[in-house]
Amino acid sequence: MDREQIWRLAEEQRAYTIAARRHIHRNPELSFQEHETAAFIAERLREMGYEPRTGIGASGTGITAELAGGRPGPTIALRADIDALPVEETSDLEYRSARPGVMHACGHDGHTAMLLGTARAMATARALIPGRVVFLFQHAEEMVPGGALDLIAAGALDGVDAVFGLHQSAQLDVGQMSFGPGPRQASTDGFSLTVLGRGGHGAMPDTTVDAVQIGAQLVTALHQIVSRRVSPLEPAVITIGTFHAGTKENIVAHEATLTATVRTLDPALRDRIPLEVEAVARGVTSAWGADYKLDYRRGYPVLVNDAEMAGVARRAAEAVLELGAVFTQSRPIMPAEDFAYYLQQVPGCFGSIGVGTPGTTQRGAGHSGAFLLDDAALPTGVAYYLSLVTNFEALRARTGDSA
Repeated sequence: MDREQIWRLAEEQRAYTIAARRHIHRNPELSFQEHETAAFIAERLREMGYEPRTGIGASGTGITAELAGGRPGPTIALRADIDALPVEETSDLEYRSARPGVMHACGHDGHTAMLLGTARAMATARALIPGRVVFLFQHAEEMVPGGALDLIAAGALDGVDAVFGLHQSAQLDVGQMSFGPGPRQASTDGFSLTVLGRGGHGAMPDTTVDAVQIGAQLVTALHQIVSRRVSPLEPAVITIGTFHAGTKENIVAHEATLTATVRTLDPALRDRIPLEVEAVARGVTSAWGADYKLDYRRGYPVLVNDAEMAGVARRAAEAVLELGAVFTQSRPIMPAEDFAYYLQQVPGCFGSIGVGTPGTTQRGAGHSGAFLLDDAALPTGVAYYLSLVTNFEALRARTGDSA
């Protein structure tokens, strides 16, 4: 399918994708609670002639659908995430979230609308679609253990040759995209560390084991793991996000609990960090006569794009976008994604699509109440997916082109 055909099909879906995105944005649902969103997606798919598989996962909110093309070809899976975040929206958009404290602050409404528009465009041009296309409308990307594992367990990747997905980037303009091979996004683990001291009167601290004082030292010591125990050439993050302790100003707290997120890009370092955390916790607490309880939780693995598929994805975007609008992602980023689980099963690529309005600098950050996504980005996502699927074999044959 050539560029003109692709853009004609994508533009035909413009109004549809915008309406779908705004409906989903107005009605956000948290991870593992996306029942209305799933019902909306399933109904739209049925209207297109699909027979969606619903009720996937313990929450019953995962959805898949398949299209058998009119020509021989590979099986390509395309994924969109459908859940929202516990964030209060601060915009005055006419379609702002109708649910207090819940918002699509990470663009999942846009991801879902792009994939719905792609499914609709392909349904109208089935004869031109090669092979089989699997649409993955995945729940719970924002909450470990995530929804990807549910879809994989349900057989969504059975027979799939390659898997692709997109994530919004407010740093890129509408009409721009970026891709990169190898490790692209960090693993995400976390821990809860409780200091077990001995409480008492604030006027007699010498008779106590002060959990607040010990916890404060732990905050400093734990942050120094990255600066003093990890090579400066190895990206890593330890962020203490919460510190809870005490009930009154004149009572020495007997407990203090810290919670943290841990990010790495190297599996070996990921395995080492828990040992470092344990050593710090043991050393600091024992020095002050306290004990501790550590609950270390593994989250999503490092997201690693297949080099060949990253090249295919980039060339698919170049075929439909303006010259110079497609970039190679030069550095990984530390936010995590459970799309990584799909890439552990089959080769694929997770790329970025620009959603920032050209000429503007006021772009709310993802995961903030001020986040904004320009609807004009939606046809670009549809055009990219159409280019990727309809020309996959030809794009893959150009192996001499680096990613």
